[in-house]
Amino acid sequence: MEKGNRDFKNKRNGKGEYRREEYRTAPVEVDECIVSGRNAVKELLSSGRAVEKMFVQTGDREGSVKMLVAIAVERKIPIFDADKTKLDRMSGGARHQGVVCIAAEREYYSVEDILDYAKERGEAPFIVILDGVEDPHNLGAIIRSAECSGAHGVIIPKRRAVGLTTTVAKASAGAIEHMRVCKVTNLAQTLDELKEKGLWLYAADMGGESYYSLDMKGAVGLVLGSEGFGISRLVKEKCDFVVSIPLYGSVNSMNVSCAASVILADIARQRHTLD
Repeated sequence: MEKGNRDFKNKRNGKGEYRREEYRTAPVEVDECIVSGRNAVKELLSSGRAVEKMFVQTGDREGSVKMLVAIAVERKIPIFDADKTKLDRMSGGARHQGVVCIAAEREYYSVEDILDYAKERGEAPFIVILDGVEDPHNLGAIIRSAECSGAHGVIIPKRRAVGLTTTVAKASAGAIEHMRVCKVTNLAQTLDELKEKGLWLYAADMGGESYYSLDMKGAVGLVLGSEGFGISRLVKEKCDFVVSIPLYGSVNSMNVSCAASVILADIARQRHTLD
């Protein structure tokens, strides 16, 4: 939902328009099994996901780190001392706060897994669909907002989008350990499948109806676009509604993760307000 900065070559296609691929930047993937930072590690340990090793900065076993070490000991997770340089390298430069874990390979879920989870909870499906979010901090923040809002899952595409990296885990503040994330090859086809399952799809984009006025209860999928280009034409055409956030300042768009939190909070309000 934001236009963002466009660093691209001055090339055009036959219609005089800039080609999207000329100025897309590939997301930098970091080992998905590395979880760093005290909050992220705490959520990892509480999630039940298998953990192979824990590394703690030498001489730092006080406060919350002491509690994390105690949990690791209880779960019989091997613990190793490591200097700051090693932890910096393992976490890819992310702020690790003196603790890094190597977890089992992260599990991606299927669309059916997400729908089954909603059924287990006795709730209408509530899914967040992301069309090409490339910034790991944005993906992590969206996952955190989705989890806090009671969403049952997040769907991301396999190509031209960031996956579940250590930076995403850090930005989610551990929420990634409680969220079912699904990677799909064909996002448009997946939207068709969700509609067949009874979901109403809302595309968050400029020029749509105010989210104030829409009834987003029931089975719902919120579709959000990439940082630079918003929602692609084909994906937008698959949606039932286009929803926008009214803006009253000088800037004409919000960061995608901020926009997501605003709309997700209102969907949660509607779903949990008694008629």
